[in-house]
Amino acid sequence: MNMKLAGSVFIDRHFHALTHKNYRYMWFGQCVSLIGTWMQNIGQSWLVLTLTGSPLKLGLVAACQFLPILLFSLFAGIIVDKFPKKNILIITQSVSMMLAFTLAALVLTDTVRYEYILVLALLLGLNNTLDMPTRQSFNIEIVGKEDLMNAIALNSMTFNLARIVGPSIGAVMMAWLGAGWCFLLNGVSFIAVLYGIIHIEAAPYVRKTRAKEGVLKEIKDGIVYIAKDPILAPTVLLVSVIGTLAFNFNILIPVFTKNVLHMSETTYGTLMSCLGVGSLTGALMMSFRSKMGPRIKVSMAASILVALCLIGNGLSGSVWTCGLLLAMTGFFNIMFSTNSNSLLQMSAKEEYRARVMSVYSLVFAGSTPIGSLLSGWIADRFGANGAFIVCGGLTGLLCLIIILKYRGTKGASSSPMQNAE
Repeated sequence: MNMKLAGSVFIDRHFHALTHKNYRYMWFGQCVSLIGTWMQNIGQSWLVLTLTGSPLKLGLVAACQFLPILLFSLFAGIIVDKFPKKNILIITQSVSMMLAFTLAALVLTDTVRYEYILVLALLLGLNNTLDMPTRQSFNIEIVGKEDLMNAIALNSMTFNLARIVGPSIGAVMMAWLGAGWCFLLNGVSFIAVLYGIIHIEAAPYVRKTRAKEGVLKEIKDGIVYIAKDPILAPTVLLVSVIGTLAFNFNILIPVFTKNVLHMSETTYGTLMSCLGVGSLTGALMMSFRSKMGPRIKVSMAASILVALCLIGNGLSGSVWTCGLLLAMTGFFNIMFSTNSNSLLQMSAKEEYRARVMSVYSLVFAGSTPIGSLLSGWIADRFGANGAFIVCGGLTGLLCLIIILKYRGTKGASSSPMQNAE
């Protein structure tokens, strides 16, 4: 009984978002589904590298997957505000499930081709364009503003625990049964998240718009609103740099494993898990300090530390050194992304929140085609070491420019918890 009481107190103090029934449905479903997602991620990267042997072609697959987010995420923010988010998520998660089953069928029947993977990646990107801002802005509807940062930190914990477990299982499965089974199990895993979403009972926020207010006018209003805000503007700029240059691990780690370390898919899975261990640790730390609220200075400091870790990765030459540096990279990455995501959602007014999060999707994930092609091209020309160093150097330089420009700006040092509406 005492242990049960202690566990309840611990959850109430550090994981308070789990006290919301609707959030529990979403969270437990994601715990299962994200393991499958990471199995598919490493399976797809290794499959493309095996079929083509080209880091640039691997980068092109990632570019196709994220290009729709770059092109259409601003329009997605308008759609998300006008329909119940629960209904949108049921549709987008169902589509993701069907695409995973399709890729599994192609691989298991030996009919897969590089061109088919490109098409499926493009379709998944179109689906994620709507799914990402919906999920981001749905959190506040099911936990409220006070527990939002805690919910985001818990989401990061789930994502990164899956990043540890998923690649490990996926690497073993690829070695024993082939990549097709990674894709098949990912499709099955979506049943859990769909079950959770269906059982959520939340009053949806649907924004009413004026009859004469056009889509382009709404997009423009959202961008102007961000540009004028002393917290939103620097945060979005930092996220755009990190999203473009510092999140290309699906491109660089398999190439580094194969061409620099000369190791197999098992080592690839281990290195991805190291990244996940660091990220999980960072998510736990952010969860424990969530009641303090997000601060712009945390995002600024973390962005520089991410850049230094990337440069260190490029200078490493052993599995152990690379694994340690990837763990550190994951730690600071998750510190940056959790704090920045919370800053944007908690600082934005309700009528702008979905549009702000669609811009977040644009600069965080939509910039990936540029980063994927750039890192793939650099890895092709100068190797994975050179790509890590160049990406890290550019990240540090651009983030430092943004920090110097906005340092001391009125309102940028305050927490949105202090300025809650």
